[in-house]
Amino acid sequence: MSELLVKGKAAKQAAKILSQATTELKNQALHAIADGLAANQSLIIEANQKDLDRARAANTSTAIMDRLALTEKRIQDMVIGLKQVIELPDPLGEVLETFNRPNGLTVNKVRVPLGVIGIIYEARPNVTVDAAALCLKTGNCAFLRGSSSALESNKTIIAIVQEALAKVGLPKESVQLLEDTSRDTSDQMLRLNQYLDVLIPRGGAGLIEHVVKNATVPVLETGSGICHIFINQDADATMAIDIAINAKTHRPGVCNAIETLLVHQEWAEKHLAHLVQALKDKGVEVRGCEKTRQLMADLSLAVEEDWSTEYLDLILAIKTVSSLEEAMDHIDQYGSGHSECIITENEKHATQFMNGIDAAAVYHNASTRFTDGFEFGFGAEIGISTQKLHARGPMGLKELTSYKYLIHGTGQTRA
Repeated sequence: MSELLVKGKAAKQAAKILSQATTELKNQALHAIADGLAANQSLIIEANQKDLDRARAANTSTAIMDRLALTEKRIQDMVIGLKQVIELPDPLGEVLETFNRPNGLTVNKVRVPLGVIGIIYEARPNVTVDAAALCLKTGNCAFLRGSSSALESNKTIIAIVQEALAKVGLPKESVQLLEDTSRDTSDQMLRLNQYLDVLIPRGGAGLIEHVVKNATVPVLETGSGICHIFINQDADATMAIDIAINAKTHRPGVCNAIETLLVHQEWAEKHLAHLVQALKDKGVEVRGCEKTRQLMADLSLAVEEDWSTEYLDLILAIKTVSSLEEAMDHIDQYGSGHSECIITENEKHATQFMNGIDAAAVYHNASTRFTDGFEFGFGAEIGISTQKLHARGPMGLKELTSYKYLIHGTGQTRA
């Protein structure tokens, strides 16, 4: 039997036990994982260095290298994320609704685990810990398929996680890593309905599109991040430049970084030169539309493809627009439904933008980099959903649950 089937079957069996685990026991497991990560920091970094060396030899892009890299700080952040999840309320067993029927039946709608969650992701080994934490807290088994680029890091992390699970008496199969990273095995995973209850893809647009199109297992889609900032004509220049710099350069390789900047023409005529220089000082390659190049002739021309590209790198396309409506139309056409922002002092325009833009997160005078489970207070997140069913935005604990109806009677039969 293949690794996929062996581990899938084991996950399904472990899910029955994990779904009944107490909050105290699940928190003990998370504590043990946090302690294990802290104690084995050097071992994790050593394994990660092997992945980085291999990626470097393959001329991997700077953005992917950043996603792949683990540092002491990033491992400490994993530990902090685990401890935050421990402190969060356990959603399981929450009674969402109770009602009594005329026939005397009492109906309770109660939160329950999804079951076995398959997660397919690229590069980022911190996702391994995030996924384990959120799945364990919600009584779900995590069936993980990372990319070959992070295999050594993921194997080391999973060994630590499984040791912690066994230490507290939970099945180590509650969190498993599919080490066969071949495309064929990955495609088989998409159709593993007998063992997986849901799939969550995390990665670039190509991976997500492939999973959505080919999976027979239900998919919770985490979309690509073609995010925009619109700088309105009355925007405070210092604020606008600070937010744009942060949203592009803080971590350009993540999905909540902006890829296009929309600038009102009146603002651009006064402040565009300063903005572009600030971006260039941070190493950003700036591309501009024809109107933008009339103001900044040294910029390379932004072509149609730029508006629909998730660069995940220090590249930014700027489009000069004549109105709020033109900016909103552009976002409607090219946005991915992730995170969008308006910078303005005009409350009416802010309200129009926030109500009219169809995205998971819409900001007024704040960086799109805040679209994150950690920043929203959810602890670690499983991903950012850009769909509308069954979850949208950062997916924390509650988004990894379903519900069932528990009906209490006194002998009723249906006539």
